[in-house]
Formats: sequence, structure tokens, C-alpha cells
Amino acid sequence: MASIRSRVTTAYALALGGTMLVFSVALWTARRASVLRDLQVRVSTLADIGHLVLTQAGMQNTPVVVTNDSLRGPELQRGLRARLDAVPEYLVVTDSLRALYLSAAVRALNPDDIAALMSAAMLLTPDTSAATVTLSSDKLLMVARFETGEAGPVRRVVAASSVASAEFFGSEQFGVFVLIAPLIVLVSVILAYTIAGRALRPVDEIIGDVSAITDGRSLHRRLPQAAGDDELARLSATLNAMIARLEQSFSGLRRFTADASHELKTPLTVLRADIERAMSAGPRSTEGLVALEEALQETTRMADLVESLLTLARADEGRFDLHREPVEMAPLVLDVAETAQILGEEAGQKVTVGPLTAATVMGDARSLRQLFLNLVTNAVKYTSRGGRVDLSLERRGEMVEFAVRDTGVGIAGADLPYVFDRFWRADRARSRSSDRAGVGLGLAISQYIAHAHGGSITVASRLGRGSTFTVSLPVRGDESAAAARPESVPAPESKA
Repeated sequence: MASIRSRVTTAYALALGGTMLVFSVALWTARRASVLRDLQVRVSTLADIGHLVLTQAGMQNTPVVVTNDSLRGPELQRGLRARLDAVPEYLVVTDSLRALYLSAAVRALNPDDIAALMSAAMLLTPDTSAATVTLSSDKLLMVARFETGEAGPVRRVVAASSVASAEFFGSEQFGVFVLIAPLIVLVSVILAYTIAGRALRPVDEIIGDVSAITDGRSLHRRLPQAAGDDELARLSATLNAMIARLEQSFSGLRRFTADASHELKTPLTVLRADIERAMSAGPRSTEGLVALEEALQETTRMADLVESLLTLARADEGRFDLHREPVEMAPLVLDVAETAQILGEEAGQKVTVGPLTAATVMGDARSLRQLFLNLVTNAVKYTSRGGRVDLSLERRGEMVEFAVRDTGVGIAGADLPYVFDRFWRADRARSRSSDRAGVGLGLAISQYIAHAHGGSITVASRLGRGSTFTVSLPVRGDESAAAARPESVPAPESKA
């Protein structure tokens, strides 16, 4: 396949050659028409001169026609012939039937050409006073002037001139075009090929730099970006942005793979140890039953992890289907609040629910419940005994906000940008022996559910002072347009 440089040069050569051809044809046509107009003016002038000579002779009562020889018939008198001989080119003076005068140029023609010229001249009329006649070796343009009235024997003065000059000009121009055009095209093609090569040289450099980034380990490299805002600079900027996204994706993939391997390795190890212990213990022994119970717990934990991974994989592929329908937010929050109060009661925490604003969203009730439960479970998990967890639902313009506030351990400011990353957990909670152990996928799933509903999820936290997670969802369109006064749903009594 030809390179862009070759294709651009070829296209330029074809465009240049076509343009030159069209320009030459147009120039040749215009110049030829101009030469023919000039020739017609010249011939008309010659005819006017001959006619003026005869007219002046008639006005001076000078005989115009004499008969010196009865065989030759009438002809112009000698003095007029001498004056008309001074007129160049071809000149013919006739009466109604025959020629009265032939100029020296006409007399020099062969008899056949004279006959053709006279025949064409006699056919001229006042309505068609100009015509062309083709001789054996030339082509003439004829213009006639006619005598008006009945006086005098002269009826027609015909002047003619060769059109060879116009045809010579055309052939000369064509010859110049044939000789010079290939040279011009050749030089232009060489220059175009050189200029295209210089213009595309940065593209070759970009190709080389991109080719050097062959795997995930080279994604830290960036393309050199020239100053300015031309196409190549924008191309380099776009490729750098793409490489940055790829680097981030590869980094996340490596981290995800390492974390997933770590999360799966430990329960598999524990599961294997429990099974070996149960096999080595006697039948129906207490130690064997305990080992099997621990194995069952690890199996459940692995199943939850795999289910979460499958959920995120479907979300990444766009196959996380939502069954959208009108969902009343207040009853859904009340349902989640009951679960939160049960969890808080077991953990020795106080769970309160503020006034709930009535609002309806278009969403998947099951997914929204999972989102809210993830936030409530995290709040209870990371809040110490005697702490407090508050739930609220408020309407703000066209959005409804569900907030979960706790007085737990909080999150360091440096960790806040990563709380929604997959497998992220605060260092203090990474111990599996802790009752706060988890897989670190709940917040990532929660963020996807919020985004899938056209909303968002944010977090505000200070280390040692608790955290606030807020989910914002758009209310249903008809409720937003109605702009009705929001109603409040009484909150259930809190439990400690």
C-alpha cells in the first residue's frame, strides 16, 4: 500500500496537471477568440477603406468604371486601381455580375482559388456581410461593404485576410504547453514530495515512539509534544492522554489482580486446612464439626467475593441490567433503617432516622436497596460500640439525597480519593481476624449503582471523627415538573 506521502504527491501532481490543462484550454480559447475579433476588425477596416476610396471618387464626379477592352468588359479606371493597390491583403470590387477589380494578392492566386473566392464573395449579402472561404492553401475571412442606391455600377467591396495567424497562435501555444508543462509538473512533484516528507516527519517520529510503548511496563513514557496548536500537537496530546488512561487501567488491573489473588488465596488456604483437620479428626468429633463450620464460613465468604466480582465484571461490560420503575424512596429507606437498627443493636450502637422527605425516582429497587445497605453496613462496621449512625432523606431541587453519618474511625484525607477503588480498605481494617474484615468491593459496587441511576455518591470524613456518605439521585420527571411541596414521612423510633 502506498504511503500517505506518495498518495499526497500523486494527488497534487494530478491536480496541478488538470489545473494547468484547464487553464491552458481556457487561455487558448480566449486568446483565439480575441485574435479572430482583431482580425475581423482589421478586415472590416480594409473593406471600409476600399469603400471610402470609391465613394470619394463618385462624389468628385470622377469616372469609376471604364471600358478599355470590349472583351475584358468594364473595370475600374486606372487611378482608382492604383489607389486600391496600396490597400494590403485581398480586395475585390464587383458589380452585380462580375469583378471590377482584383488586388495583387487575389491575382496571385491560382484560378481555382480565384474562382472559389469570387463565388463566396458574390454570395455575400447585406444580412450576411462576413464569411470564411477555404482555399487550397489558406483560409480567408471575408467582410463586404455594399453600395446603397441605384447610382454607380459598384455594388460590393470585399476585403479578406488569412486566418492563419489565429491558428498559428493556437498551435504555438499548444506547443509551448506540451514542452513546458511536463517540466513544471516534474519540478512541482519533486517539491511536493519533499515538502510532504518534511511535513510527515513528525508523524514517523510519533509512530516510532508509539511502537516503543509495546507493553504495560512502558506506559510511563510520553510522546514529545511540540509547541503550538496544530494537528500534530493535538495528535500528540490525544495520544498522551490515551496512554495515561491505559497506564491507569493497567495499574488498576495489576492492583486488582494482586488484590483478588490475595483475597482468594487466604480463604482457600483456610478452607484446605479446615478440610484436612476435619478429615484427620474422628467421625462426629467436635473438632471436625468446628473445622467444617469454619470451612463453610470461608466458602460463603468466597462465594460473596466471586458474586461481587461478577457484578463488577458485568458492570464493566455494560451488562448490568436495571429494571427501572417508580421507586418510593421513603419506604425503601425505612426498610433499610430497620436492618440498620438490628445491626446497630447487635453492635451496641444507636441508629437514628431523621425526617424522610417523600420522593420518587426511576430505578431498580433491588439495586438501590443493595446500595443503601452497603453504606449502612460499612457505617455500623467501622463505628465503635456506643457510637451513633444517622440516616436521612432530603429533597434538594431536582435531586433527592440519602445520607449515612457515623461517629466511627473515619478516613484519612490521603485515603479519601481511593475509597471507591476495588479492594480498597483502610489499613486499620485489613486484619482478617478483625470483625470488620471484608473484601473491599462494596463501595465500588455502590458507586456503580449510583452512576447507573444517573446520580452520584460522595464521602466526607475526618480521621477519628466519623464519615458521611451521601447518595444523590434524580427524582422522577413528573415530580420535578410539578414542583409540589415535599411531604415528610415520620421516622421510626431509634434503638440503642
